[in-house]
Amino acid sequence: MKVDQSPLDKPIRVINIGLESFAEDIRNADIPVIQMDWRPPAGGDLKLIALLDRLAKEA
Repeated sequence: MKVDQSPLDKPIRVINIGLESFAEDIRNADIPVIQMDWRPPAGGDLKLIALLDRLAKEA
């Protein structure tokens, strides 16, 4: 089976969601990157997320 490698000939563009240090490393490699400032809801606290979900359903 032959694999199409033409996408590998195109410039790399990156969207980084999460740790900004990853975006810095990518920039240091001279690769264009867009950094998205995203954090998990409730700081990732599963109990708090469940409470927020319940509140949203009741609203």
